[in-house]
Amino acid sequence: MDKISVFSKEYTYIQNEKYCEDLKKLVNLLPDYYFEVPASSTGKYHPEFSLGDGGLVRHTKAAVRIAYELLKNNVIGSQFSSQQKDLMLMALVLHDGLKSGLEKQKYTQVEHPLLVSNYIKDNKDKLTLTCEEVRFICECIESHMGEWNKDFNGVEVLPIPKNKYQKFVHMCDFLASRKFLNINFNNNDIVE
Repeated sequence: MDKISVFSKEYTYIQNEKYCEDLKKLVNLLPDYYFEVPASSTGKYHPEFSLGDGGLVRHTKAAVRIAYELLKNNVIGSQFSSQQKDLMLMALVLHDGLKSGLEKQKYTQVEHPLLVSNYIKDNKDKLTLTCEEVRFICECIESHMGEWNKDFNGVEVLPIPKNKYQKFVHMCDFLASRKFLNINFNNNDIVE
């Protein structure tokens, strides 16, 4: 499987070529299951387009596209630098990269944002990203679940988004998970 090519369109949204190359390296390290599983292991929490084989990829593409469109809007996008936009887009491509765990589990792993964050940190030596850039991406990923930050016992296990970057990433992921959305896909690519 050519994992890198799955997000070929999404790479074009990133302005900094070094960031794009780092993102490709990280995507290539994602487990194979990521490219096959649905966005919701139970089917309850995501729209139709993100269910079934490859649904998690389609959910991710939807979240990234929502971010891209919002960031192109001058009213919204003007509050972020080009670097911040690129890093938030990178966070969205990777945010659910270990959603079913390091080894594929039957259900979504509540702590998956922390697993992805640690995966990025563990592979820092393969990247050109600075420590500050890694921290930025990881903090956006760690908090992307927003208010759904507790485990099944009600224990808070994930941080809540605190700054505008973390809130933006959460918002894009949240919008991509709304059941009223209908985004058309052809071969896992958004139909224009």
